[in-house]
Amino acid sequence: MTGRPGELGIGDRVRSGGRDQVVIGVSGPVVRLAGTGGEVVTFSVSGLLADEDFAVLDSRPRPGMPQVSVLDGLPAQAVEEARWWERHIVEVLTGVPPDAGAGTVPRPEYDPAVVTLTRREQAKAAELTAAGHPVTASAVAKRRRRYQERGLAGMVDYRARRRMPPHGRADAAVVAAMRQAIGEAAGDSTRTAAFVFRRTREILAGAGGETETLPSERTLYRLFGRLEAGRHTTGSASTRRSLAARPEGPFGQVPAAAPGDVMQIDSTPLDVLVRLDNGVPDRVDLTGIIDVATRTVTAAVLRPTTKSVDASVLLARTVTPEPMRPGWPQAMRMSASALPFRRMLSIDERLELAAARPVIIPQVIVVDHGKVFVSESFKASCAFLGISFQPARKATGTDKPHIERMLGSVATMFAQYVSGYTGRSPEYRGRGVEKNAVWSLPELQDLLDQWLIAEWQNRPHDGLRDPLHPGRGVQPEREVRRPDRDRRIRAAGPVTR
Repeated sequence: MTGRPGELGIGDRVRSGGRDQVVIGVSGPVVRLAGTGGEVVTFSVSGLLADEDFAVLDSRPRPGMPQVSVLDGLPAQAVEEARWWERHIVEVLTGVPPDAGAGTVPRPEYDPAVVTLTRREQAKAAELTAAGHPVTASAVAKRRRRYQERGLAGMVDYRARRRMPPHGRADAAVVAAMRQAIGEAAGDSTRTAAFVFRRTREILAGAGGETETLPSERTLYRLFGRLEAGRHTTGSASTRRSLAARPEGPFGQVPAAAPGDVMQIDSTPLDVLVRLDNGVPDRVDLTGIIDVATRTVTAAVLRPTTKSVDASVLLARTVTPEPMRPGWPQAMRMSASALPFRRMLSIDERLELAAARPVIIPQVIVVDHGKVFVSESFKASCAFLGISFQPARKATGTDKPHIERMLGSVATMFAQYVSGYTGRSPEYRGRGVEKNAVWSLPELQDLLDQWLIAEWQNRPHDGLRDPLHPGRGVQPEREVRRPDRDRRIRAAGPVTR
């Protein structure tokens, strides 16, 4: 029933045997006709066509092949609504829904043999209204005509096909110029939106555009809000540079399946004032290294100013056992941890008196382009230990996210509980912080080492998951005796005086 000439369909009025009849069923070579009096007769197609009196009086147009492509790209709700209307309209036309099984009898109010099309449309309107979808009979008739003319395409809400560009109705030249102005501001100091508007006019004038055609200031602000969303054009300059440095397409990371496969190293100022040897309180640099596969911080070094030799010292502490120090509780010994202590003694006897910090030999180290890490001294140390030196892309912190996050965690989980805490910037610094700087550099280093062993190594990480128990976070070092964990945490504090 695709609209080809010579076809009969349900609802067609024909003349046969001197009477006007309506086609109520077509099944293979058999046609069922209903007379005006309600009598039903069955003819073969060949017998019906052989009748000299046969004629098609009213052949209703039927839709062609389903235009499924009209649904491509439409919202799911619009597609569902079009399918819903198609089912009801087909029932109005044929008496049964399109998904009805063979031999399904039309409902009395939709039987084309006894009910006119107008009555069927009225019945459908009443049915939908009673079901909570108010609609008039004329609206059903309008949709029925659209379905007969265009098929499924006539059921699609034309408003759903309107695709408003993200920038609205603004001129494309204005949009391109403002995007260029926003892009130029990525590496500059933060300015206001008015500066971006002025730069947009300059770009349009340089390209020979009509600056008089610029929309109103209110429209420019709306356009600016859409184009700079998430780019911090008028916000933090550091955040803006970080976002601009992200790769545009999908990117991945080097997989780390075993300890030492990939390790990351970085340095940052610690948010704590330390009393140096000359008695002057000052901030120090924290340099740390983390193993991506286990999230273990194998070493962290505090120095007044980080130098290349300090990075080499960090490597040395990573590949050697951490000795127990005077005053550390016995619960922090490696023999009290879940590490295979006895089996490792044959490799290194120093583990007998070592603290519970894993010894990991790096295979690949990812560093940024700080002069400490790209120095010849650090490269030579990596080459001596057989470590692959992997520099990250410039200004791309996402290449080493684990160490970046770890350094931030040190600030929130350790530094803020230490006397002399300064906050992350002068805006967050309190009064008289210098008077609270009571720890010397060796003392603070000792506290940091205890915290890394007692707290960090026993803290569950969301990035560590057991495949057999994915709903439970795993800590870098899983303790054998849980009561010892509380004693270890207390052993690292209190850290204030």
